[in-house]
Amino acid sequence: MLQSAAQNMTKGKEATLIIRFALPLLAGNLLQQFYNLADTAIVGKKLGDDALAAVGATGSVTYLFYTLCLGLATGAGIMIAQFFGAGMHQRMRTAVWNSSIVTAVFGILISIFSIFLTEPVLRLMQTDSDLMQMAVSYMRISCGGTIAVAAYNWINAVVRALGDSQTPLLFLAIASVLNVGLDLLFVMVLNMGVEGAAIATVISQFIAAASCIVYAFRRMPELSLKREDFRVSGEMISLTLKTGLPIAMQSGLISISMSALQRVTNGFGSKPVMAAYTASMRVEQLIQQPFISLNAAMATFSGQNVGAGETMRAERGLKSGLRISSLLAIVIAVIFWIAGDLIIRCFISGSEAVSIGYFALRTTSLCYIPLGSIHVVRGFLNGAGDTGYAMLNGMTEVICRIGGAFVMTALLGMDYRAIWYTTCVTWFVTGLVGWIRYCRGKWRSKALLPDMQKQMPHDSSLD
Repeated sequence: MLQSAAQNMTKGKEATLIIRFALPLLAGNLLQQFYNLADTAIVGKKLGDDALAAVGATGSVTYLFYTLCLGLATGAGIMIAQFFGAGMHQRMRTAVWNSSIVTAVFGILISIFSIFLTEPVLRLMQTDSDLMQMAVSYMRISCGGTIAVAAYNWINAVVRALGDSQTPLLFLAIASVLNVGLDLLFVMVLNMGVEGAAIATVISQFIAAASCIVYAFRRMPELSLKREDFRVSGEMISLTLKTGLPIAMQSGLISISMSALQRVTNGFGSKPVMAAYTASMRVEQLIQQPFISLNAAMATFSGQNVGAGETMRAERGLKSGLRISSLLAIVIAVIFWIAGDLIIRCFISGSEAVSIGYFALRTTSLCYIPLGSIHVVRGFLNGAGDTGYAMLNGMTEVICRIGGAFVMTALLGMDYRAIWYTTCVTWFVTGLVGWIRYCRGKWRSKALLPDMQKQMPHDSSLD
């Protein structure tokens, strides 16, 4: 039998397990961001600020389609983690197969619809007419590959649910190198413009997804599906949707709020502001990766422990996660206040855009502690099965971003600074709402398994 890469997180020191699990996730997330950074740097330096602004104008919409897939995969992973923690391995295998069906259908539909919705959505967001053609071309290619994003997020969620955060990293590293090489070939050598950057990313995503799926199923005995596992289960599909759709909708709502903020940015009609926003968002996506990694680690840790009935241990893990995220927030904020202008200059060259981007980094860095708490508490509650909070979280961000931007720009008449002030207010309020949700304790009764545990005894065997 193959030595399994799965890890039971119901035993051992909480902080050590969380850090050990999160580090490969962080490396993988940074590599995934390297896709975006490669696009940004190569497009910005080779094709100019207009091309960079065009790519940036698509960012929040592309993020919407991608995060819908991520949310559904995260929900499947939570369900699988709870089955694994409870020792219900036969049910877990059935859940793996049925969640793959849901993910495939969902990914294909989003790929198709996103291609047709590209131009109307960009016009709705008041994208500059000079940038429209490049933005449409880039977004159609990027969103057309959403099925690859869905597949990779699904297999990533499955192996993470079993405590393995290293397998996805291996193939993402290969895909990252390939992505940079294809970027250089398509954009720098073949002069394919923004379309070349999009094609490079899509090809890399397909390779990462396909290779990770094949390797994971061969390496992990827990994923050795038997003939009886290959059946469509209405119960498992229903549970996948029940768990994943609220998280997908949360991601969608957050993305809608980001799209609204992008629209405010576009409404200033200033290319330096748009370029600075694009660059600052790329940097922000990069620095959020430690928090996102902690989110995923907390979801797996919470899921396995809640599934095993170890709620007090799950709470100790939450406190460890909050301490880690706060320390990271302070370190990153100090770096940005010292060297933020140098970081921004890696992406843009115009002096006005650099000045605006530096202001953006310094301003938002003041709220990184609330940002970290958002991710840690969200991961904990999601893993515990409190998917109702996911919708509350998403609606909070929508209200804060749209409402805050309206008040600051339309009522108070603020300039571009309102964009980043709105972000700070959103993080603070959302973090507070998450903490209140945890303290109220409703998550304790939200585990996905009680009814199933009554119907079926624990199955700790892998045969």
